[in-house]
Amino acid sequence: MKCAVCGQKIEILFLEKINGTYLRDEKGKKHVVCATCQQQHPIKELREKL
Repeated sequence: MKCAVCGQKIEILFLEKINGTYLRDEKGKKHVVCATCQQQHPIKELREKL
């Protein structure tokens, strides 16, 4: 699984949880965002990039 913003591989933790989050775009499609991108950018800015 890769980050939708930076393209880095996202680590999968215990019980198939990811080290990041899922964000939805305007159309309702889910995108995966890594933890480092979450820390560097606000949520509104990330949704614009999707």
